[in-house]
Amino acid sequence: MKPTSGIAGFRIRLLLGMMLVVSAVTALTLWIAQHRVSTDVRQQMQQAFLNETTALQQAREVRHAALVERSRVLARRPRIHAALEDDARDLLYPNAEDALRDTMDKDANHALKARFYRFLDAHGKVIPAPPAAPAGRLSPAEEAALSLPELPRTQQVGYLAREGALDEIIAAPIISTESEEVIANILLGFRPFDVEGGNKNMRAGIWTAGSMFMDGCPPETLALLSRVMSRGDGRFPVEIDIQGTPHLVFSQLLNPDSVFPPAHEVCVYSLDAVEQRRKSLRLQILGAGGLLLLGAGTASHIIAGRLAMPVTQLAADSARNAVRREQAEAALELTNVELERSMRFSADTSHQLKTPITVLRAGLEELGKHPGVTPAMHGEIGQLIQQTSKLSVMIHDLLLLSRLDAGRLQPRMESIDMGLLVDSLADDLSAVPGATDLEVIVDVPPDLHVRGEKRYVSMILQNLLENAWKYNTPGGSIHIRGERSGELLALRVGNTGPPIPAPMQEHIFERFHRAAMGENVPGHGLGLNIARELALLHGGDLRLLSSENSWTEFEITLPISNDIHRA
Repeated sequence: MKPTSGIAGFRIRLLLGMMLVVSAVTALTLWIAQHRVSTDVRQQMQQAFLNETTALQQAREVRHAALVERSRVLARRPRIHAALEDDARDLLYPNAEDALRDTMDKDANHALKARFYRFLDAHGKVIPAPPAAPAGRLSPAEEAALSLPELPRTQQVGYLAREGALDEIIAAPIISTESEEVIANILLGFRPFDVEGGNKNMRAGIWTAGSMFMDGCPPETLALLSRVMSRGDGRFPVEIDIQGTPHLVFSQLLNPDSVFPPAHEVCVYSLDAVEQRRKSLRLQILGAGGLLLLGAGTASHIIAGRLAMPVTQLAADSARNAVRREQAEAALELTNVELERSMRFSADTSHQLKTPITVLRAGLEELGKHPGVTPAMHGEIGQLIQQTSKLSVMIHDLLLLSRLDAGRLQPRMESIDMGLLVDSLADDLSAVPGATDLEVIVDVPPDLHVRGEKRYVSMILQNLLENAWKYNTPGGSIHIRGERSGELLALRVGNTGPPIPAPMQEHIFERFHRAAMGENVPGHGLGLNIARELALLHGGDLRLLSSENSWTEFEITLPISNDIHRA
């Protein structure tokens, strides 16, 4: 066999092998991509549905609270009390007519207007309304369905089936003004809240007493939903097929702890749009897969030809890369050694400077007590002592930074009551000379704890409060607000005063950096850097939210502590 024919056969076999591998990988990639895209689309639609139903549920709860409050007010009307306490039932509904005139809805369609009202006596039985009373029409069977085994002592919520529809019932206790005992209940029937909110993909209804109520829903669909709710396993959402289209079913209890039969709100969301979008994406992915296979075949042919060439150049390149890697590793090792030496030098220098600064300060204080010191000299000595204090603070900050850089600072985690800590620091700030004219507003929820070491968390907050005081305006204000954000506490410290110039804002957390507005304010440019490093060490962060229009605001986040035993 000629060498050329052997090389050609090798290239053909290599090409066929690569095509099989590329085809298999491409097919697997397309399947995974299609599955992932379909899952993502479904999850996005489910999340959008949950967001919408949550907003509508909040609106329903607001409406329900308004109805409950209206029922409570009506239950306290004096004329209704008088008719019940004097056992004058013939006057009960006439007296209630005036009190409930604004509550009743003539067309029975207003969301906050009652469609009917009735009274329960002391035994939980319905007191029938006279035929002429404008109390809303109810059949004898419907009135009987409102009776309860015993008189409820608290407000209750239930549902009454009427003429193929449902009414939401709110029962409010009527308490005697003499004995403080519950002597009756007033029942108000309202139109149930429409949770669909105009969404054409969602339908809502109520399941109670084994029956499903949903306007405009076919009987077979009602029966299917009733079977789903009758399972009682509580696992929602459930996916079901309605008339060949997949739907998601969500459910929640509307009247927990009620003496009335339990009622569940059932929301059915059509996934037809999801399926259409998934089919469209499937076609797009298959089209892209065909193009990918065509490109992969061409690439395999080219690669197979190149792989048959000698690999000498590849080996030479690998050798050169190995040499460069060794050089890079050596340079990295040298840089690491220099960095450790620099951090060690900073820590040692800061530590060694503590003693001479302490001795110098003690000597200056002793010199100031000398009887021969004039007032002028005493003032100069005081300034020198003040400078030694600044040096001590700077040395302490440098030593802390060196420990942070070296990774040697390990905070002792404990549970810290942020409300007490903020109040304490705010009180300390109010006692600082020059800060007495500032208004300090603290808005931190009680019993809110974070996880960290108290002295370091205090340093972070103290730095922010000192800056808020230093850069404030006479008669200005400082506002401290705290709120829980998931598993983090978000604490914001804002103050009046000149804003930080926009070009300087991105540099304020750099070491020894001080904006132009702070040139005449005491400090050495390490406070914000240390505060941010400590916040990061505790698993949080510190950032500048805004600084404009005479208002500057910082935000610190720290992990919430859920420990039972507080420090």
